[in-house]
Amino acid sequence: MNNIPSKIHSYHLYNDDLGGRFFGMGDECTLPDFEALTETLSGAGILGELDDPAPGHYSNQQMEIPFRVLDEEPVSLMDTTRAVKLTMRGALQSLTSEGDTAFRPLKVVVRGKCATLKLGTLKAATAMSSSVTLNISYIKISLNGKELVELDKLNGIFKIDGKDVLQKVREMT
Repeated sequence: MNNIPSKIHSYHLYNDDLGGRFFGMGDECTLPDFEALTETLSGAGILGELDDPAPGHYSNQQMEIPFRVLDEEPVSLMDTTRAVKLTMRGALQSLTSEGDTAFRPLKVVVRGKCATLKLGTLKAATAMSSSVTLNISYIKISLNGKELVELDKLNGIFKIDGKDVLQKVREMT
């Protein structure tokens, strides 16, 4: 049976350093982009130029975590002497070929350090729109129990669909 992915039904964010305690936050959280670092090749045997990516090497990844108000939680993430460890758990909603609704678990784990704390605005009877932006050193995304991608920038690990792309490189160095 084929499922047509539809939306994220619900999600929660947990701070692993606080015993997995639920983190109060805003409406949406944008995951970091994967922008490969490349070197431009040109010369004999190549027509023009070609940008060649280095497997596992990506530009700085950032993730902004919104908070409704400035509270202890966002301020606690400012301690750059330690990495923040967060887990997002969500339910990906799909439509089955029979028209039923199905759900699959989505899990995103990140580690990183605070790059920016936005304090937000003060206005009576409204949210402050505070946020923390993290520089990500580790990210792992799993869907329905299957590991889709894992990037550990500090330990030289890069996996796609569970395959360790850099295993041979680590064995050589």
